[in-house]
Amino acid sequence: MSLPFEPGDPVVLRYLTRDGRPGMAWPFTVVTDTEDLLALFIPRGAIYKRWRQGPNGRELGDDRWRNDVLRLMFPGKGYSVWLFWDDAHAFSAYYINMEEPFRRTPIGFDTNDHTLDVVVNPQGEWRWKDEADFASRIDQGIYNADFAAELRTEAESVIRAVEQGESPFSDGWETWQPDPAWSAPALPKGWAEVPPELWERRLWAYGDARA
Repeated sequence: MSLPFEPGDPVVLRYLTRDGRPGMAWPFTVVTDTEDLLALFIPRGAIYKRWRQGPNGRELGDDRWRNDVLRLMFPGKGYSVWLFWDDAHAFSAYYINMEEPFRRTPIGFDTNDHTLDVVVNPQGEWRWKDEADFASRIDQGIYNADFAAELRTEAESVIRAVEQGESPFSDGWETWQPDPAWSAPALPKGWAEVPPELWERRLWAYGDARA
């Protein structure tokens, strides 16, 4: 499980719920997997799992991904940087997604969303996203005050990298192209299974449960 994946390998990226069950899940193709950077690609039209309202409450269902997206993830960091392209594969935006540092599994990677995000246009102009939802989670005690402050501080450090033209925003990823030989990724068999040994509650940052 500690071995890196190879470029072109299919993997699943999952969000796990607070009790360790799989939530939203995406099929990705590995672009690079090193000690400093994990880059994953999902093409427009790929089938992924998202939450929707069903007859018995919230449930996971299939949906089609709408954009070509390259997701840059950094070991030990509480965020990823997404690059979006339009239907003609013209770069359209960066998206800084605050999230739990990813963990490896035999079939891919697990993380969880931390609500607060930053959208950056191709000219480097940025704006916060989902600030109201983030504040609501603090008010509800889902995120404790210390964790919320640390998360915003980390987000602000990424914003400084945007403003100062630092990596990864200076690395030329905007002109990256997927390998035309890659087939569309699909969720692998066993994507919804989370063995107990992969569930490490100490990594979760909810309320007073944060270690």
